[in-house]
Amino acid sequence: MADKNKTVKELKEKLFKQKKNGILRISDKELKNCDKFCEGYKKFMNRAKTEREIVADTVELLEKKGFVEYKKGMKLKAGDKIYRNNRGKAIIMAVIGKDDIKKGVRLCAAHIDSPRLDLKQNPLYEDTEIALFKTHYYGGIKKYQWTTVPMSLHGVIIKADGSTVTVNIGEDDSDPVFVVSDLLPHLADEQMRRPATKLIKGEELNLIIGSRPFKADNESEAVKLNILSILNEKYGITESDFISAELEAVPAFKAKDVGFDRSMIGAYGHDDKVCAYPALMATVECDDPKHTVVTVLTDKEETGSDGNTGLCSSYLEYFIYDIAEALGSDGRTVLSASQCLSADVNAAYDPTFPDVNEKNNAAYLNMGVVITKYTGARGKSGTSDASAEFAGRIRRLLDKNDIVWQTGELGKVDGGGGGTVAAYIANLDVDTIDLGVPVISMHAPYEIVSKLDTYMAYRAFSVFIAD
Repeated sequence: MADKNKTVKELKEKLFKQKKNGILRISDKELKNCDKFCEGYKKFMNRAKTEREIVADTVELLEKKGFVEYKKGMKLKAGDKIYRNNRGKAIIMAVIGKDDIKKGVRLCAAHIDSPRLDLKQNPLYEDTEIALFKTHYYGGIKKYQWTTVPMSLHGVIIKADGSTVTVNIGEDDSDPVFVVSDLLPHLADEQMRRPATKLIKGEELNLIIGSRPFKADNESEAVKLNILSILNEKYGITESDFISAELEAVPAFKAKDVGFDRSMIGAYGHDDKVCAYPALMATVECDDPKHTVVTVLTDKEETGSDGNTGLCSSYLEYFIYDIAEALGSDGRTVLSASQCLSADVNAAYDPTFPDVNEKNNAAYLNMGVVITKYTGARGKSGTSDASAEFAGRIRRLLDKNDIVWQTGELGKVDGGGGGTVAAYIANLDVDTIDLGVPVISMHAPYEIVSKLDTYMAYRAFSVFIAD
């Protein structure tokens, strides 16, 4: 029975779930720490936009912090810092803990691929003296959002002789950019009658890349020839080299503060770099942990995690087995005793589009890092659905360390849904739950997150791996 001597206000404070804005729950000092952390995050977002660039950037950081590349058979001891680079597109890092590895590892898993436009294997063509690249969109996008957006080109080209060319065009202020065109509204009556899913068709996502013909040649396809001449002079490539290339077109936007109060960050690729960066920084700053810490930044999540750089493959499992063996245990024992935060985003409540959410179970900006007990679609299809016991453990850990947090689900029950890498790690017999940052305009060319929520993700990963 409720205490009759308490006021209604006191009873509410005791019994109701805390819903106060996170900004009002932290000190001015912590708010300054939040803003400082996010300045580093913005720099990271501007210098590393693709999975290859993030892996290269991460390797450089790890080696500065004393991590060494791990080879199977290496001897390991407490305090050692190691990493394994998976084909330049995914990376695992570990800090060996003081406790026997039989007690399991503290695992953080984020993905570093984001929706984008990939060039086809035969991308270059000319039409009416305009040169274009054919693309194939990667991940779940609203195709109409990707027109008339300045795009940069990133990736690698493997030439016929086996040498590698690295491409990054469109990020420097002096660089050209590329763009997918759209119809002017004056002539778009027929287009506007299409359903939204076909307002722009996949085969209409063609990048405009040039319009000047090769002057010394009066033959056909002179504009295409001029583009190839430029590319050959700059990179030494021919048209056939596109067959063995991975080239990604991504928005050329810079990460910028959003709002008069600078409380938010707008950028391409918050999903899932806004979780990958906090997990990475928490790991590199971890010294002398109790449990062995393992953090994986993986590829291919946006297309289902298949392939040898996605978490449906065995590369993470093999890494755990290798370090377990090096430390006198076995992988099965270690995995069964391990705990994981699947570091992935959730959809933030958008007051402009409220109908897709059930308010009591939506995530909100500035309410802290969001725990997502289950993901999936409709009947929880494709989710691992964390146990109440593990959800309770993470809840207590965050409360103990004064971390602002909330819960959320990805829209109404029959409204759609989505997945993360959590299920693939849970399938290894690891206690796993999703924890990440809520995002507005997810999968758009320019997404929005809260600085407070981003910082609270970093703090959450830090206390989890230190616990």
